[in-house]
Amino acid sequence: MPPHKKALITGVAGQDGSYLAELLLSKGYQVFGLAHVGSRTDYVPPEVDLTFGELTDQVCVEALVKRSIPDEVYNLASITDLKIAFEHPELTFKINYEAVGFLLNTTFKINPQARFLQASSSEVFELSPTSLNEDSLRCWDTANPYAKAKMMADRDFILHAREHDGNFACSALLFNHESPRCRESRALKKITRTLVDIVRGHQTSLNLGNLAALRDWGFAPDYVRALWQMLQVDSPEDLVLATGKTHSIEEAIILSAGLLGLSLVWHGEGPERYACDTSGIQRVLVAPDFYRPAEHYPRVGDIRKAKETINWEPSIDFSSLIKLMTEASLQRA
Repeated sequence: MPPHKKALITGVAGQDGSYLAELLLSKGYQVFGLAHVGSRTDYVPPEVDLTFGELTDQVCVEALVKRSIPDEVYNLASITDLKIAFEHPELTFKINYEAVGFLLNTTFKINPQARFLQASSSEVFELSPTSLNEDSLRCWDTANPYAKAKMMADRDFILHAREHDGNFACSALLFNHESPRCRESRALKKITRTLVDIVRGHQTSLNLGNLAALRDWGFAPDYVRALWQMLQVDSPEDLVLATGKTHSIEEAIILSAGLLGLSLVWHGEGPERYACDTSGIQRVLVAPDFYRPAEHYPRVGDIRKAKETINWEPSIDFSSLIKLMTEASLQRA
């Protein structure tokens, strides 16, 4: 039998990392994982060869790459919470930029035939009235330290490795994707869990920002499947991974509430928007501290290249995603 492929996943304890580990194990890979010190590893399969350490710890990273000698590297570890990124821009730069370069260079030094995937973001793009694709303009003058670090890593490390050094390196330009495993602060998880708590009598109301805000939302395991597919083609390509459709926060609330049998009556507009149940109790409120004007052009992805290159498209639509998230919140409750 041919030897199993070996894969290294950074951020393996996160939503995408844990789903990717499961997928690769199901395909017979030997999987090595790097998890942030103190991470909860509830979703990390026990078969993963797990190392606790920091992506910025070069001694730790080099030792892990030398020990695993991976055929494929999936760099999913980064600071993704924008609040943390703005509060700690220097740390964000070290993790989301500098550490990427060290991991990539170490990987190709130890195994020049390895294949490297960088998890990038839709935040790198300038807002546009049209759907965003791989060639859309990048927002180089952004004040967002997360987006800036991701853009620089894509250009200085991934593009350089591919076009100048001939290495197999690519970036996945990921739009919003959630699942029952995502952070509690993510919008759809907060919505579904809070509505379940309201129905169960454990919480009074759901407090959010702009209910009219639009997002291109997908299901994490769909996107993880695409990450693996991106490393199986003959030539590396950067790809936008999205659904190509946008939905509002309010739409998510209505869908989830309906599944829970919670009837809502809506009142007001903008920051004054709220919803009551049939008893007149306010159940959905706009929190002034969270309210931001909706983007004039919401980010929506164009996935034509992903369809052509790896024959990929999402398997779960928005209503199915809300149903899945709501059912998971019910099970947890």
